[in-house]
Amino acid sequence: MNIILFGPPGAGKGTQAKYLVNKLNGYQISTGDILREEIQNETIIGKKIINNMNEGKFVSDDIVNSLLKKHVFDPKKKEKLIFDGYPRSLNQAKNLDILLNESNQKIDIIFFLNVKKEVILERIQKRKTLENRSDDNLDTILKRYETYIETTKPVLDHYSKNSNFHEIDGSMEINEITNKIETFLNV
Repeated sequence: MNIILFGPPGAGKGTQAKYLVNKLNGYQISTGDILREEIQNETIIGKKIINNMNEGKFVSDDIVNSLLKKHVFDPKKKEKLIFDGYPRSLNQAKNLDILLNESNQKIDIIFFLNVKKEVILERIQKRKTLENRSDDNLDTILKRYETYIETTKPVLDHYSKNSNFHEIDGSMEINEITNKIETFLNV
């Protein structure tokens, strides 16, 4: 089963993706984690990524798409992909459609964790304290949120027409969101 989780930064995608990985014996494909790994390894791509993130911009689709391709085509991950925060743009959504088609896969369920900006800001402040992530300062988060709203609207429109699309109130408690997701899993 391949699943997409999307929503604004701080919506809880990572938390729910980890739950789904355990529940379904899947593989979390977090573009955030993939990008942070590039930064940590101080690659050329990593240096470009940190500049974009610190300015509150999304990393270019070309970079993200190329880093993602190896995961989609990994035979051990086939039909076990849990996409956490990807796709974030219509270009990325179309790229994912192509990659899945080329690897004879499809998306089984799409979860949109919808959360208001006020809730996001509160969560990010808590996460910064707990995880000390460099991309969790207030100005950066506000820029990322605004960028998210602008670039993700077409993705929302693209997926919301599908019968396997489910919008979930992401402001609920973690276990409530998990329980709601459970209702859509046929396992």
